[in-house]
Amino acid sequence: MNHTKLEGAGWHFDNSYAALPEIFFARQNPVPVRSPKLVRLNHALAQSLGLNAQALETEEGAQVFAGNAIPEGALPLAQAYAGHQFGNFTKLGDGRAMLLGEQLTPSGERIDIAYKGSGRTPYSRGGDGRAALGPMLREYIISEAMHGLGIPTTRSLAVVSTGEAVMRETALPGAVLVRTAASHLRVGTFQYAAQWGMKEDLEALAEYALQRHFPAAEDEDNRYLALLKRVIRAQADLIAKWQLVGFVHGVMNTDNMAVSGETIDYGPCAFMDAYDPSTVFSSIDSNGRYAYGNQPYIGVWNLARFAEALLPILHEDDEEAVKLAEDALAEFSGLFQQSWLTGMRAKLGIFNVEPEDEAFIGGLLGLLHQHHADYTNTFIALSFDRETETQLEQAPEFADWRERWKARLGRQPQSMEQSQQLMRASNPAVIPRNHRVEEALAAAVQQGDYSVMDRLLEALANPYAHASGHAEFAVLPEPPDLPYRTFCGT
Repeated sequence: MNHTKLEGAGWHFDNSYAALPEIFFARQNPVPVRSPKLVRLNHALAQSLGLNAQALETEEGAQVFAGNAIPEGALPLAQAYAGHQFGNFTKLGDGRAMLLGEQLTPSGERIDIAYKGSGRTPYSRGGDGRAALGPMLREYIISEAMHGLGIPTTRSLAVVSTGEAVMRETALPGAVLVRTAASHLRVGTFQYAAQWGMKEDLEALAEYALQRHFPAAEDEDNRYLALLKRVIRAQADLIAKWQLVGFVHGVMNTDNMAVSGETIDYGPCAFMDAYDPSTVFSSIDSNGRYAYGNQPYIGVWNLARFAEALLPILHEDDEEAVKLAEDALAEFSGLFQQSWLTGMRAKLGIFNVEPEDEAFIGGLLGLLHQHHADYTNTFIALSFDRETETQLEQAPEFADWRERWKARLGRQPQSMEQSQQLMRASNPAVIPRNHRVEEALAAAVQQGDYSVMDRLLEALANPYAHASGHAEFAVLPEPPDLPYRTFCGT
């Protein structure tokens, strides 16, 4: 595999993950593709990484993003991990992904640069290691939307079409996504270490996670317990943020749960329109395991698997290790509820705390569910005091709830104007509505027209601006004949 300096690109690689015990990875070069073409480059992200977009928007840049050439300093490898997939434990790994290394940014961050769709690896389990253009563009859109919403997330640096077809149910145009992340350490990475490694391997992985994500915890008496507690807190906060914007991840397997607290692996994800806790979009989630309302419960279930993996290093006494883990896990519910309640109060313009707030908020959500009202647009209507712009306007119970809400706002020192400012900063006017995402993907994949996607991305970049030009993205779709379904895109 050729290495290239790509003069002026700004690559500044380090390879700290490659210093871990070799059980955690397999050295592997990407499989070259026939005719790479750069179809999307994330200019804002490139700049924050210290990269020169102009140098990357070249034929040589497309070769790098496709995996045909490797940037100088990169050390490609496929990561090993395990995971509970729909509750069933299995050995996994980067079957179609590859870590190039870590870009050291001008601000001092260490950011993973990884390929997705870069060919077979030792962990491919019979797959072709490739990806289709549509799902890679979908990840680009949704991950950028999450970033705009202020939710921790992996991001998409570039998408390259390969000039090759991938065979799924039909032949589809192939692509490689270049993804960035705080790291690709997963709950499943620790499960892999606990199941197939030595205690020393597990300790090395835990030390690496602490150094990379939670360096302040290294000075605590029980550093591995500190790691567990910080991951629990990060995940509680992350999932609360998902719930606040109506995001449904769709496949919350333990291998899709990053210890950094970032959202990772955008497969069958989507955003909820009408509020319904049982909302499921994924075509493979027939039992609703990963439904919107189940996400907090699955989160703590996954964290319990993380805690189990850490037991050998939490304490030398097995019973004490279990107790430490159980006590830490017991904190999740309170952490999640606190984060979610704080966010919901902000969505309703509430600055102070009253004991009845949770029941009061639950009353509104119950009305939304009962009347199939749109989640996002209802909060926008409240933010701008537009009583007639909600699907609840004809419901007498909602009129009663509104009166109690106004009285609730009156019991705090802030003015109504201040409450509305808080609400507008907390309620996005634009989310990646499913029909808009599908519209953008169809134009790009079927017609080579990226203008629809560009307009959507522009609106998603600043969802709290409430710009008049973005009003079209808040318009609800026509009622579908069949429920909206998403697919993993493998």
